[in-house]
Amino acid sequence: MKIGIIGTGTITSAVVHGIAQDGHQITVSERSADKARGLADSYSNVQIGSNQNVLDQSDIVIIGLMADVGRSILPGLSFRADQQIISVMAGVSLAELASLVTPARAAAIMMPFPGSAQGGSPLMMQGDANLVGRLFGARNSLFVLETAEELSAYICAQAVLSPVARMIEDAANWLGKRVNDPAQGEAFLRALVASSLHDTPASDLIVALNTEGGFNQRLRQHMDAAGTSTSLTEGLHGLESNA
Repeated sequence: MKIGIIGTGTITSAVVHGIAQDGHQITVSERSADKARGLADSYSNVQIGSNQNVLDQSDIVIIGLMADVGRSILPGLSFRADQQIISVMAGVSLAELASLVTPARAAAIMMPFPGSAQGGSPLMMQGDANLVGRLFGARNSLFVLETAEELSAYICAQAVLSPVARMIEDAANWLGKRVNDPAQGEAFLRALVASSLHDTPASDLIVALNTEGGFNQRLRQHMDAAGTSTSLTEGLHGLESNA
């Protein structure tokens, strides 16, 4: 496919890494020049161009701008009716995307994560699941959402990733003061959490780890009593109300 990328931040750079070896012809915008040059130097099928050149060279365009930047830049560009647009702009609905890229087709909104560069990452999306699946589904897990409201709720809930990472870091720091190899200790905790939840629903894991008087139960009860669950839910409500 002939794919264009407008905006080469962390997420869209990961997107390029994730698809560059599939034989596509990819043109990335010269915004974030260092990242664009790094991608072009890494892959012979990736070239750099202006925003308009990206559009001129591409049939599928992935837009990775900040929402306010996209609203400012996109209306000044010339899209074609035969182009399909995928947005990774948080806060821009499919309907708004359509108005920004007319006469092109606003095909989908997707929210990838940096892990999409290697594959094995979840990918939230709304819109044309067949198109997104052809590009990313072979290596990543697609979570197809029906409405903008569902997508907004997922975007709020995914923010749990940072608090979870902080908990792992805090536990690793505690462990690191008590063992000979702190890096190994953190690697153990990361692998423990990732593997335990990979194929097991959280509620089932909690039951499995609920041995009376066991360490897992005692620490969970301590954190529950400290208000961790309530604080998390309140934080999610706050994100939702300000989305």
